Amino acid sequence: MPDRQPIPRGVSGQSSVGPAPQAAARAVAGGSSVGPQPSGPPARGGRISRGHGPRRSRDPVPPSWGRRRVLLLNATFEPLTALPLRRAVVLVVCGKAEVVHGDPAGLTLHAATVRVPVPSVIRLSNYVRVPYRAQVPLTRAGLMHRDRYRCAYCGGRAETIDHVVPRSRGGDHSWQNCVACCARCNHRKADRLLSEIGWKLRMVPRAPHGPHWRLLAHSTEADPLWRQYLGAPAA
Repeated sequence: MPDRQPIPRGVSGQSSVGPAPQAAARAVAGGSSVGPQPSGPPARGGRISRGHGPRRSRDPVPPSWGRRRVLLLNATFEPLTALPLRRAVVLVVCGKAEVVHGDPAGLTLHAATVRVPVPSVIRLSNYVRVPYRAQVPLTRAGLMHRDRYRCAYCGGRAETIDHVVPRSRGGDHSWQNCVACCARCNHRKADRLLSEIGWKLRMVPRAPHGPHWRLLAHSTEADPLWRQYLGAPAA
Protein backbone atom coordinates (compact mmCIF):
# COMPACT_ATOMS: atom_id res chain seq x y z
CA MET A 1 0.00 0.00 0.00
CA PRO A 2 1.66 3.26 -1.13
CA ASP A 3 2.23 6.01 1.36
CA ARG A 4 -0.20 8.92 1.13
CA GLN A 5 1.42 12.31 1.05
CA PRO A 6 -0.04 14.88 3.41
CA ILE A 7 -1.86 17.75 1.79
CA PRO A 8 -1.09 21.21 3.15
CA ARG A 9 -3.97 23.25 4.48
CA GLY A 10 -5.53 25.81 2.07
CA VAL A 11 -4.56 23.83 -1.04
CA SER A 12 -7.25 21.92 -2.95
CA GLY A 13 -6.68 18.31 -3.67
CA GLN A 14 -7.82 18.65 -7.30
CA SER A 15 -5.37 18.61 -10.13
CA SER A 16 -4.02 21.95 -11.36
CA VAL A 17 -4.41 20.87 -14.99
CA GLY A 18 -7.37 22.62 -16.73
CA PRO A 19 -9.65 25.31 -15.39
CA ALA A 20 -11.49 24.97 -12.13
CA PRO A 21 -15.13 23.79 -12.36
CA GLN A 22 -16.43 27.14 -11.14
CA ALA A 23 -14.37 29.06 -13.66
CA ALA A 24 -15.45 26.75 -16.48
CA ALA A 25 -19.10 27.18 -15.56
CA ARG A 26 -18.73 30.94 -15.59
CA ALA A 27 -17.06 30.78 -19.00
CA VAL A 28 -19.90 28.71 -20.49
CA ALA A 29 -22.61 30.92 -18.98
CA GLY A 30 -20.92 34.05 -20.28
CA GLY A 31 -20.54 32.60 -23.77
CA SER A 32 -16.79 33.22 -23.90
CA SER A 33 -14.41 30.88 -25.66
CA VAL A 34 -11.41 29.20 -24.14
CA GLY A 35 -8.42 31.48 -24.31
CA PRO A 36 -6.79 34.41 -22.59
CA GLN A 37 -9.28 36.63 -20.80
CA PRO A 38 -8.99 40.42 -20.82
CA SER A 39 -7.58 42.05 -17.76
CA GLY A 40 -9.61 44.26 -15.45
CA PRO A 41 -12.70 43.68 -13.33
CA PRO A 42 -15.28 41.22 -14.71
CA ALA A 43 -18.49 42.56 -16.23
CA ARG A 44 -21.56 42.51 -14.05
CA GLY A 45 -24.15 39.91 -14.93
CA GLY A 46 -27.75 40.64 -15.87
CA ARG A 47 -27.02 43.77 -17.97
CA ILE A 48 -27.04 44.22 -21.72
CA SER A 49 -24.62 46.72 -23.12
CA ARG A 50 -26.08 49.21 -25.57
CA GLY A 51 -24.56 49.92 -28.91
CA HIS A 52 -22.98 53.17 -29.84
CA GLY A 53 -25.20 53.78 -32.88
CA PRO A 54 -27.52 56.78 -33.29
CA ARG A 55 -30.39 56.92 -30.80
CA ARG A 56 -33.90 57.18 -32.16
CA SER A 57 -35.72 60.33 -31.13
CA ARG A 58 -39.12 61.83 -31.74
CA ASP A 59 -39.71 64.43 -34.37
CA PRO A 60 -38.60 67.82 -33.05
CA VAL A 61 -41.37 70.26 -32.15
CA PRO A 62 -40.80 73.87 -33.18
CA PRO A 63 -40.00 75.90 -30.04
CA SER A 64 -42.35 78.68 -31.14
CA TRP A 65 -45.40 76.40 -30.88
CA GLY A 66 -45.36 76.61 -27.09
CA ARG A 67 -45.79 80.41 -27.32
CA ARG A 68 -48.20 80.40 -30.25
CA ARG A 69 -51.56 82.10 -29.74
CA VAL A 70 -54.90 81.70 -31.49
CA LEU A 71 -57.49 84.49 -31.75
CA LEU A 72 -60.80 83.53 -30.13
CA LEU A 73 -63.95 85.15 -31.53
CA ASN A 74 -67.40 85.21 -30.02
CA ALA A 75 -70.32 83.76 -31.98
CA THR A 76 -70.87 87.32 -33.31
CA PHE A 77 -67.25 87.46 -34.59
CA GLU A 78 -66.30 89.85 -31.78
CA PRO A 79 -62.67 89.34 -30.63
CA LEU A 80 -62.48 88.00 -27.08
CA THR A 81 -58.94 86.94 -26.27
CA ALA A 82 -55.84 85.13 -27.51
CA LEU A 83 -55.63 81.49 -26.44
CA PRO A 84 -52.66 79.11 -26.33
CA LEU A 85 -52.61 76.73 -29.27
CA ARG A 86 -53.26 73.68 -27.09
CA ARG A 87 -56.40 75.23 -25.53
CA ALA A 88 -57.72 76.28 -28.94
CA VAL A 89 -57.32 72.75 -30.34
CA VAL A 90 -59.19 71.32 -27.33
CA LEU A 91 -62.14 73.67 -27.95
CA VAL A 92 -62.28 72.64 -31.61
CA VAL A 93 -62.04 68.90 -30.88
CA CYS A 94 -64.76 69.14 -28.20
CA GLY A 95 -67.10 70.92 -30.62
CA LYS A 96 -67.22 74.17 -28.65
CA ALA A 97 -65.54 76.18 -31.42
CA GLU A 98 -64.91 76.04 -35.14
CA VAL A 99 -61.87 76.99 -37.19
CA VAL A 100 -62.39 80.25 -39.09
CA HIS A 101 -58.85 80.61 -40.44
CA GLY A 102 -56.23 77.89 -40.42
CA ASP A 103 -52.49 78.17 -40.52
CA PRO A 104 -51.33 79.96 -43.72
CA ALA A 105 -48.84 77.15 -44.33
CA GLY A 106 -51.61 74.52 -44.20
CA LEU A 107 -50.23 72.66 -41.16
CA THR A 108 -52.43 70.01 -39.54
CA LEU A 109 -52.43 68.11 -36.26
CA HIS A 110 -52.93 64.35 -36.41
CA ALA A 111 -54.35 62.18 -33.64
CA ALA A 112 -55.48 58.57 -33.50
CA THR A 113 -58.98 59.21 -34.88
CA VAL A 114 -59.11 62.91 -35.78
CA ARG A 115 -57.27 65.38 -37.94
CA VAL A 116 -57.43 69.09 -37.04
CA PRO A 117 -55.91 71.97 -39.03
CA VAL A 118 -53.63 74.21 -36.99
CA PRO A 119 -55.92 77.18 -36.26
CA SER A 120 -55.11 80.87 -36.37
CA VAL A 121 -58.63 82.18 -35.68
CA ILE A 122 -61.45 80.18 -34.08
CA ARG A 123 -65.08 81.09 -33.32
CA LEU A 124 -67.25 79.93 -30.42
CA SER A 125 -70.30 77.88 -31.35
CA ASN A 126 -72.45 79.57 -28.66
CA TYR A 127 -72.60 83.25 -27.77
CA VAL A 128 -70.85 84.27 -24.54
CA ARG A 129 -71.91 87.47 -22.79
CA VAL A 130 -68.87 89.57 -21.86
CA PRO A 131 -69.28 92.09 -19.01
CA TYR A 132 -68.63 95.68 -20.00
CA ARG A 133 -65.54 97.29 -18.50
CA ALA A 134 -65.79 101.05 -18.22
CA GLN A 135 -62.18 101.50 -17.06
CA VAL A 136 -59.18 99.94 -18.75
CA PRO A 137 -56.72 98.42 -16.25
CA LEU A 138 -53.20 99.84 -16.42
CA THR A 139 -50.50 97.26 -17.19
CA ARG A 140 -46.86 97.59 -18.23
CA ALA A 141 -47.43 95.63 -21.44
CA GLY A 142 -50.42 97.77 -22.36
CA LEU A 143 -48.55 101.00 -21.65
CA MET A 144 -45.60 99.94 -23.76
CA HIS A 145 -47.90 99.03 -26.62
CA ARG A 146 -49.74 102.35 -26.37
CA ASP A 147 -46.48 104.31 -26.66
CA ARG A 148 -45.12 102.00 -29.40
CA TYR A 149 -42.13 101.10 -27.17
CA ARG A 150 -40.73 104.63 -27.63
CA CYS A 151 -39.57 107.07 -24.97
CA ALA A 152 -42.08 109.89 -24.44
CA TYR A 153 -39.22 112.41 -24.01
CA CYS A 154 -36.49 111.61 -26.57
CA GLY A 155 -38.16 109.06 -28.86
CA GLY A 156 -35.57 106.35 -28.18
CA ARG A 157 -36.21 102.73 -27.31
CA ALA A 158 -38.31 102.55 -24.13
CA GLU A 159 -37.07 100.32 -21.34
CA THR A 160 -39.07 101.39 -18.30
CA ILE A 161 -42.08 103.43 -17.14
CA ASP A 162 -41.94 106.97 -15.79
CA HIS A 163 -44.49 109.07 -13.94
CA VAL A 164 -44.77 112.51 -15.56
CA VAL A 165 -45.59 114.00 -12.17
CA PRO A 166 -43.46 111.98 -9.74
CA ARG A 167 -45.20 110.00 -7.04
CA SER A 168 -43.17 111.93 -4.47
CA ARG A 169 -44.71 115.14 -5.83
CA GLY A 170 -48.30 113.92 -5.64
CA GLY A 171 -48.58 112.20 -9.04
CA ASP A 172 -50.95 109.25 -9.43
CA HIS A 173 -50.47 105.92 -11.15
CA SER A 174 -52.81 106.33 -14.13
CA TRP A 175 -52.80 106.23 -17.91
CA GLN A 176 -52.68 110.04 -18.02
CA ASN A 177 -49.61 110.28 -15.76
CA CYS A 178 -47.55 107.28 -16.91
CA VAL A 179 -45.44 107.10 -20.07
CA ALA A 180 -42.87 104.77 -21.57
CA CYS A 181 -39.34 105.99 -20.98
CA CYS A 182 -35.74 105.04 -21.68
CA ALA A 183 -33.33 104.47 -18.82
CA ARG A 184 -31.24 107.55 -19.65
CA CYS A 185 -34.16 109.99 -19.57
CA ASN A 186 -35.58 108.34 -16.47
CA HIS A 187 -32.28 108.85 -14.66
CA ARG A 188 -31.92 112.48 -15.83
CA LYS A 189 -35.48 113.45 -14.95
CA ALA A 190 -35.40 111.81 -11.51
CA ASP A 191 -38.16 113.32 -9.31
CA ARG A 192 -38.38 116.69 -11.02
CA LEU A 193 -41.27 118.25 -12.96
CA LEU A 194 -41.06 118.83 -16.70
CA SER A 195 -41.37 122.59 -16.17
CA GLU A 196 -38.31 122.54 -13.94
CA ILE A 197 -36.04 121.01 -16.59
CA GLY A 198 -37.68 122.45 -19.72
CA TRP A 199 -38.83 119.13 -21.18
CA LYS A 200 -41.97 118.46 -23.23
CA LEU A 201 -43.89 115.30 -23.96
CA ARG A 202 -43.91 114.03 -27.52
CA MET A 203 -47.59 113.09 -27.11
CA VAL A 204 -50.39 113.57 -24.62
CA PRO A 205 -50.83 110.34 -22.60
CA ARG A 206 -54.37 108.96 -22.74
CA ALA A 207 -56.08 105.74 -21.81
CA PRO A 208 -56.22 103.29 -24.76
CA HIS A 209 -59.56 102.34 -26.24
CA GLY A 210 -60.89 99.68 -28.55
CA PRO A 211 -61.81 96.01 -28.03
CA HIS A 212 -58.49 94.78 -29.36
CA TRP A 213 -55.81 96.52 -27.32
CA ARG A 214 -55.56 93.70 -24.76
CA LEU A 215 -54.80 91.20 -27.51
CA LEU A 216 -52.08 93.22 -29.18
CA ALA A 217 -50.52 94.27 -25.89
CA HIS A 218 -49.68 90.64 -25.10
CA SER A 219 -48.80 89.54 -28.63
CA THR A 220 -45.87 91.26 -30.32
CA GLU A 221 -46.19 89.15 -33.47
CA ALA A 222 -49.93 88.81 -34.15
CA ASP A 223 -51.03 86.89 -37.21
CA PRO A 224 -51.96 89.23 -40.10
CA LEU A 225 -55.28 87.36 -40.34
CA TRP A 226 -56.29 88.95 -37.02
CA ARG A 227 -56.35 92.51 -38.37
CA GLN A 228 -59.78 92.25 -39.99
CA TYR A 229 -61.26 91.45 -36.58
CA LEU A 230 -59.23 93.82 -34.41
CA GLY A 231 -60.09 97.03 -36.23
CA ALA A 232 -57.95 100.19 -36.10
CA PRO A 233 -54.80 100.35 -33.94
CA ALA A 234 -55.16 101.51 -30.37
CA ALA A 235 -54.64 105.20 -29.67
